[in-house]
Amino acid sequence: MEVINVKDKLAKVKDHWSPKIICQLNGQQIKIAKVKGEFVWHHHELEDELFYVLEGEIEIQFEDHAITIRAGEMAVVPKGIKHKPVAIEEASILLFEPAETLHTGGIEHQLRQDDQHWI
Repeated sequence: MEVINVKDKLAKVKDHWSPKIICQLNGQQIKIAKVKGEFVWHHHELEDELFYVLEGEIEIQFEDHAITIRAGEMAVVPKGIKHKPVAIEEASILLFEPAETLHTGGIEHQLRQDDQHWI
């Protein structure tokens, strides 16, 4: 067992849209990422996706509406729902996902990270 300092881990993250694994439990990986700009439209066929905003704010766009998540808030995107995260200014997020979750839901894109690393 160890104590994980999320702020210290975030200080090591340099790239946007490149989640880093900080721990795992019960088949779930907890990841942190810095985000800025637009991600890719995608969905996860089998997994829900939890976004917890640590710093800043992000917008999650859906086909018919959008939601804004601010620091200290979270939202769950249900499996199968097409979405696109957007951050006008840099934001830091924490993600809870099953270990087998594909970064872009399997969509080929330059932002796709097939090999996510521990930090």
